[in-house]
Amino acid sequence: MTRILQNKIPYDVENPRALPGIQPATMENWLHQDEAFADQMRRREEILAERRDDVLALDPGAKPAAQELLDLVLMQTYPTAGAEAARPDGISVAIDRDRPLDTLCRLVQEDFCILQKRGNEHVLTGAILCFPASWRLPEKFMRPLIDIHVPVESYDANVAKRVQRLFDGIQPGRPLWRFNALWYEDPELFQPRSASEPREIRDRRQASYLRSERQTLLRLPKSNAVVFSIHTYVLAANAIPKTENPA
Repeated sequence: MTRILQNKIPYDVENPRALPGIQPATMENWLHQDEAFADQMRRREEILAERRDDVLALDPGAKPAAQELLDLVLMQTYPTAGAEAARPDGISVAIDRDRPLDTLCRLVQEDFCILQKRGNEHVLTGAILCFPASWRLPEKFMRPLIDIHVPVESYDANVAKRVQRLFDGIQPGRPLWRFNALWYEDPELFQPRSASEPREIRDRRQASYLRSERQTLLRLPKSNAVVFSIHTYVLAANAIPKTENPA
């Protein structure tokens, strides 16, 4: 078990919004970097090396979208990068546009999922997912939104329709974001779990750690793909303020 904790979360996890819980963001705060950057980046590289088939998948038709995403991330976070990008922790990352998801994995803390419209629904056509929160990428790859969220109990047909309309309406340069709050017994970032063996849902009184994902949605202007990014925060539960109605 690898213990990587942040000291705080830059939003109030005690005030969740009703699903899908979306609110506007800006390109300036689309991606986050926090005090766990160096440790999370080391863990990402370990997981990619050890479990690549479990955390990276890319449909050939989605490669242009993945390359477009890489270019955007470089422009946002490493605007002076050439053949290499110098990370804040002193590591140099070679920019390999032929392996865009591998490169993205080594540049920022976020995981990325690429969703493209196939027929009437958005389908998961590519992802780098080093820090899964109780789901497995191989089970969700090339599946539409409604299937990706099975077996999330609150994600019913009505919510599915609202989310699909939301995806259809996302505009380039106008990201959206939401967050969740999940309670775990250990802080390990790599937490894959099959849909056939769902995790027991716990509240804060039964868990030692809060895991919260800051999730953003952004449309890529050239490929028209939607990017779902995930920044994972893990805090000790005793560091979170208590409320009368625990989340």
